[in-house]
Amino acid sequence: MKTRALNNEVLYPAEPIVHFTHADAENLKTQALQNARRRMRLCAHHSDDNPLQEMIVALASDAYVRPHKHLARAESYHIIEGQADLVLFDDAGKIVRRIPLGDYASGKCIFCRLAEPVFHTLVLRTPTLIFHETTNGPFRREETVFSPWSPAESDPQAVAKFMQNLAALASAHAENRS
Repeated sequence: MKTRALNNEVLYPAEPIVHFTHADAENLKTQALQNARRRMRLCAHHSDDNPLQEMIVALASDAYVRPHKHLARAESYHIIEGQADLVLFDDAGKIVRRIPLGDYASGKCIFCRLAEPVFHTLVLRTPTLIFHETTNGPFRREETVFSPWSPAESDPQAVAKFMQNLAALASAHAENRS
C-alpha cells in the first residue's frame, strides 16, 4: 500500500482505498522497532478532521504509552497480533481494572471499547503489539489528559521504573470481567 509520512511515527494513505496486508504489518513492526519512541501508526483516515479515526498501530514492548484519558471521545482496540494488558486507573492512579488483550489465537480479549473518560495505558506482554484503534474525530490534542501521577516521556529513567512497577502491579491485579 502506498503511504505518505506525516512524521516519523505517523503514516497516511496515499490512495483512496486502504488495505492492510501481512507484509504491511511486518513493515509497520519494523518501523516501530527502529523508531525512537518505539511505535508506528498507519492512519486509515485521510486527515485529522475526519469524524471517524481508524489506525493500525504497532508498538514495541518498550514503548511507553503514558496513562491518559480522552475527555470527549470513545476509543476501541482490536488486537491483530501480540498481547498486552489494558490497565485502567482511578484519578489518583490506583489500578481499578486489568483487561488482558491478545490476538485471536491467544484466547484473550480481542476487542475492547472505552466509552468513558478513564485513565488507561498498555503494558505489552509480547515483543510487539499490533492493533486496530478506532475513535471519533476530529483529533484534538487538548482533549487528551495525561495523568499527573505518571512520568513524562522526557524522563526515561522514571518511565522505566514506572513501567517495571506497573507491569508487576498489573500482573498481580486480578482480571476483572465485569
